[in-house]
Amino acid sequence: MLVEKENRIRRESMNKNITLYGLLAGLLVCFSCTRTPRQPEEEEEGVDSEWIDSLQHVYQYGVCIDSLDVTEYKMKNGDNPASIFSGLGFSALKADSITKASTEVLNPTKLRAGMNYYTFTTQDSVADIRYIAFAKSLVDYAVIDLTGDSIQAYEFNKPITIKRHYTEGTLNSSLWNVIKASGADPLLAIKISDVYAWQIDFFDVKEGDSFRVLYDVAYIDDTTALNITSIEGAVFTHQGKEFTAIPFTQDSVFEYFDLEGNSLRKAFLKAPLDFFRITSRFTNARFHPILKRYRAHHGVDYAAPVGTEVKSIGAGTVIAKGYMNGGGHTLKVKHNSVYTTSYMHLSKYAKEIEVGSHVQQGQVIGYVGSTGLSTGPHLDFRVYKNGEPINPLQMEAPPSQPVRPELRDSFAIVTQTVLAELDSMRIKNN
Repeated sequence: MLVEKENRIRRESMNKNITLYGLLAGLLVCFSCTRTPRQPEEEEEGVDSEWIDSLQHVYQYGVCIDSLDVTEYKMKNGDNPASIFSGLGFSALKADSITKASTEVLNPTKLRAGMNYYTFTTQDSVADIRYIAFAKSLVDYAVIDLTGDSIQAYEFNKPITIKRHYTEGTLNSSLWNVIKASGADPLLAIKISDVYAWQIDFFDVKEGDSFRVLYDVAYIDDTTALNITSIEGAVFTHQGKEFTAIPFTQDSVFEYFDLEGNSLRKAFLKAPLDFFRITSRFTNARFHPILKRYRAHHGVDYAAPVGTEVKSIGAGTVIAKGYMNGGGHTLKVKHNSVYTTSYMHLSKYAKEIEVGSHVQQGQVIGYVGSTGLSTGPHLDFRVYKNGEPINPLQMEAPPSQPVRPELRDSFAIVTQTVLAELDSMRIKNN
């Protein structure tokens, strides 16, 4: 009896499966681009119609192209929506109607030569344009639907997927070169320097320093990388000391913390610009290349191309702006009652930077130049503590708030997860 009961249950289960498979097969055969939506009573529980539809049809920019031909065009100098529509064969009246209908999603002032647009035409003997799509970026498209009685225009955004990546390396040249040689996006070097801007002077990294980093990359079409979206954990070994970066959100603010829960963000950045060499350091007796005599140089010179962005190392207020003799175009920022910084030999100032302007940490305030007494493009950067010049390369600054006690358990879980993934990726890649 038990065996017979088991067989009966097995047969009933098989019959249900056969019924479900038959249903799916029928749906796959019946679905088409212009299918009539089924009535609610016809829908079967557990059947994902969108999934079945994706198996049956091909879409481009949200348009089903099974029975359409797609042609790609490239915008030329002087093109605008009206001229493009006229060039596609539409009458002046129709071109004007399409232009007006698409204004909200297709801003003519943002169209540039070299941008792509596409037509979707019927495969009849007389090709009829049913849709037009403009690529505003790698992700964003403006689609114009000409199939109905009225012209419809809407935005289409390609889906973005996020993939986790890992890379590691030991420095034998610049961080940029080592990351590039590893096959990773060299812009990862900038991301890493941002994370550790308060701990590591990347002008002073040494041969033998090393790094391990987890990071996320945004993709479109699951294959084309857009950009690095975030650092998801890192360990940078500098001069024998490990600096660990754990991402954690506290009070709705995303920051990086060390293993003890102290924020990596300090009051000041280590340097006011990115990845350029130091040509002169803080000293009381430097031979001036123009004046041809020894004099104090109470700052640090960073050699960089003209136009390189100069950033304020901390939040503060601009207290001086102007041409200051040997210093050329200069800005001074007062950060608090103790610290003031000076940025000299600028080629120009950032827009809206005036005396009294409040600036944020990392905000671009000017651009490298060679104004004043200067033998070449560089930034002369100076820091004053209580009115006295100090060595910017030896300046210490207090950290921001650590992880709060009530969030310590959550932070410990995140830390364990990040470290475990770093170790796992290291084993996998080696």
